Amino acid sequence: MVRDAALKFTRESSGTLAVHSVSSDGIRINDEVWQKSIGLTPEAVLDDWQEKPVAELVVEDFEVLLALDPELVIVGTGTRIEFPPRELVFAFARKGIGLEVMDTAAAARTFNVLAGEGRRVASVLFLPD
Repeated sequence: MVRDAALKFTRESSGTLAVHSVSSDGIRINDEVWQKSIGLTPEAVLDDWQEKPVAELVVEDFEVLLALDPELVIVGTGTRIEFPPRELVFAFARKGIGLEVMDTAAAARTFNVLAGEGRRVASVLFLPD
């Protein structure tokens, strides 16, 4: 039996930033390597992210990203998943914005897929140990 397959092809936006690699040496976005934790949207790298432990994050730390009206914020917590305080999760829920936490490599892959689909996604990527 032969079936007709309906495939949908989409073109990546040429202006979309993409994470090409993640290691303890840095996070490579397009042609630049960042050697510190960063905020990221499909259009911009926010390199003024304040370094602080994941366990100490509060919603105010995300003000710049939240001002860009994302539907989802992905937090890459380094080599291992480290969950933020419950109050941060609740604060995002009250705003109607998704918050996903994963290791930085997984966060980068997820960011790339969603940004490539044209979704309103933002990410904070902590440098792996």
